[in-house]
Amino acid sequence: MENKAANISYRRVDNFNIKPVMVWLLPIIIIGGLFFPILGYLVFLMMIFFLILSYFKGRFWCAHLCPRGSFLDLILSKVSREKKIPKVFLNPVFKWVVFGIVIAFFVFQLITTEKTVAAVGFVFVRMCLVTTLIAIVIGIPTKARAWCAICPMGTLQAKIYTLKRRKSEEEKD
Repeated sequence: MENKAANISYRRVDNFNIKPVMVWLLPIIIIGGLFFPILGYLVFLMMIFFLILSYFKGRFWCAHLCPRGSFLDLILSKVSREKKIPKVFLNPVFKWVVFGIVIAFFVFQLITTEKTVAAVGFVFVRMCLVTTLIAIVIGIPTKARAWCAICPMGTLQAKIYTLKRRKSEEEKD
C-alpha cells in the first residue's frame, strides 16, 4: 500500500510488521518523559539513527519505524475522517517553512533552557509532545498521516536521500 501524498510506502519489513512494537515508544517518551525527562534523549538517538539511515534508504524510517507514524497508522486512523490532505501540505516551500519554524522553536528552547541533562531531555520530550498534538489535530479531519506530509524530519530525510542520489548520478557521468 502506498500513500502518494506523503510519498511514503507502507509495506511490511521482511513480512514482519514492526509498528505494533514501535508504537509503544511514543507514550513512553511523551508520558514517561513528563516524569523522567531523560527519556527525551531517546528522541535524539532516533534522530541520529534515521538521519544516517535516510542517506541509504530515504524515508524508510517514516514508513516502517517511526513511533509517531505507527501511532497515526494504528490508533489515529480509527478516528480520522480520511479526507484529502490539503494541497499546501504537498508544496515543497510550505514543507521547508514548517521545517524552519519547528527547528527555530527547537533551537530557541535549547538556548533558553537550563543546561542540565534533565532540562535538555525535556526539550526533546516537549517537541515530541507538541508535534504529536499537531499531528492529531490535523490527522483527525484529514488523513491520519497528514502530519507525515509536512514532518520536518521526513522533509530532511527526503532531502538527504535526494542529495545522495544526485551525487551518485554525478559520479556516474
